[in-house]
Amino acid sequence: MCRTLFLCTILFVFFSVVGCRDKTVTKSEIPDTVSQKNTPQASKPDILIAPPKDIKAPEGMVWIPGGEVIKGAVPGDKMAMDHEKPAHKVIVDGFFMDITEVTNAQFKAFVDATDYTTVAEREIDWEEMKKQLPAGTPKPPDSIMRPGSLTFKKTKSSVSNLYDFSQWWQWTIGANWKHPNGPGSNIIGKDNEPVVHISYEDAVAYCEWAGRRLPTEAEWERAARGNNHDAPFFWGKDASILPEMANTWEGEFPVTNTGEDGYERRAVVKSYRPNDFGLYDIAGNVWEWTSDWYNSNYYAETAASGKVLVNPQGASTPYNARDPYARERVIKGGSFLCSDSYCASYRISARMGTSLDSAQEHLGFRTVATVEMIRNEKG
Repeated sequence: MCRTLFLCTILFVFFSVVGCRDKTVTKSEIPDTVSQKNTPQASKPDILIAPPKDIKAPEGMVWIPGGEVIKGAVPGDKMAMDHEKPAHKVIVDGFFMDITEVTNAQFKAFVDATDYTTVAEREIDWEEMKKQLPAGTPKPPDSIMRPGSLTFKKTKSSVSNLYDFSQWWQWTIGANWKHPNGPGSNIIGKDNEPVVHISYEDAVAYCEWAGRRLPTEAEWERAARGNNHDAPFFWGKDASILPEMANTWEGEFPVTNTGEDGYERRAVVKSYRPNDFGLYDIAGNVWEWTSDWYNSNYYAETAASGKVLVNPQGASTPYNARDPYARERVIKGGSFLCSDSYCASYRISARMGTSLDSAQEHLGFRTVATVEMIRNEKG
């Protein structure tokens, strides 16, 4: 979303243009999505389950055992969306993953060391942005085309159409990782909150500096699921204990948040119980980037192929049936804005496509490291 979503929102408000997600696509326009980088299981693979004895977990990371996992919606999950189906078997090698989402303090260390400027802080390039939009889309006023990001606003009354995101998202000039709720906000005293307003480019830049990478969707799901192989949530099947387990939205979205879980917006990392592998906030708090392209046909095509993919890298090309112009990556985990009436993305299999320039106040990331990456660090 973010800059592309921002433009859709602005056009909706100022130009009454609603064609961003309404194009009908013929079958011939749908790209083949199964990536050549995905390795099918020809014979029983040699999977890295435990870390080699000479490799220790980097500070702030934990080992995720390799193995087989069912990727996608579990049976009986009534909240699962079509793009989470059909579930299919994948195999991943073991890897290290950040125990928490990357925090403000960690991201500040990166910025201080590199003088990096996030996408939300940069001037908006209209020529680049319009490539993702229908031909002839009018340029918004220059007064609006200024650096910023999307921030959340409650509505004053109940919302009947939860597909109209412009009702609760607003383009806020000056919103960025240092000012998560807009120019009047800051991160003073919030070192241990997850960094937000992070685009895909920003996350990748941090990873390159830290000697890490973003997880694939398969790795993320393997890590999140832990030992709950047939449950929709990382803690099991009991939805009633959600406020004890994750920072989400309680009450009527987007009107009233009761704060039953203790937080209105972002929570300090480690505020809730970890999953089986010791990962915190794997559900709720902020969405997390993965490296996979979002393609709405990918699950169906992968399942239909009958192949068990080893270390799958996701779709080879991006495609969103609702928005053919979009170039999106998969994000996982949900956020403090997820409720049972809107997205319910605190479920393990939940997924969403988000444009590369997206930077919102509920979007962050965590990183992973492989054994090879750790060995390369040692020289």
